[in-house]
Amino acid sequence: MTAAAGRIGPNALLQLAQVLERAGGVGLREAVFAAGGVQGLPALDAMIPEGPVAAVHQALRARLPDRAAALSDEAGARTADYILAHRIPKPAQTLLRLLPPSLSAPLLAQAISRNAWTFAGSGAFRVVTTRPMVFAIADNPVVRGEVSGTPVCHWHAAVFRGLFAALVDPRARVAETACCACGAPACRFEVRW
Repeated sequence: MTAAAGRIGPNALLQLAQVLERAGGVGLREAVFAAGGVQGLPALDAMIPEGPVAAVHQALRARLPDRAAALSDEAGARTADYILAHRIPKPAQTLLRLLPPSLSAPLLAQAISRNAWTFAGSGAFRVVTTRPMVFAIADNPVVRGEVSGTPVCHWHAAVFRGLFAALVDPRARVAETACCACGAPACRFEVRW
């Protein structure tokens, strides 16, 4: 599957669905998903179109503006946990944890870059710098067409934070310093520890 196909991993919706259900029951999840034009949940074993993912994330921000950041953050953290449990081989995780951050961080960044199509869809992901660690997603499909005065990619930031905290340094923090929804050409994420 390539980024041109405009598909994203199903955890972008599945983990958010679980967070919404915990926060307000099935009714809240169904309401937010319906507002994004999505009925039901995607299967875990296949990539899904990026359009419905963006619509649900944008519906969450529109319907629950005071809670959207925290809910998206939790869904991103859960996505990172899923990736750690099911997608990154345990020997690779052990190696990354044993290496000093100056070596493990670039290796993790390379792995993220190789698999960026799973979370960036048709957007263009790149590692901007490794010291400090900065990622960019140009034309981020999850916020495409959205307008905001502040960065809104809490889900992406939480996924990156979860992976770096688990595999590089538990003090890892991620800040979105630019966002397509704010008019920037790319969403930029700075990872520090």
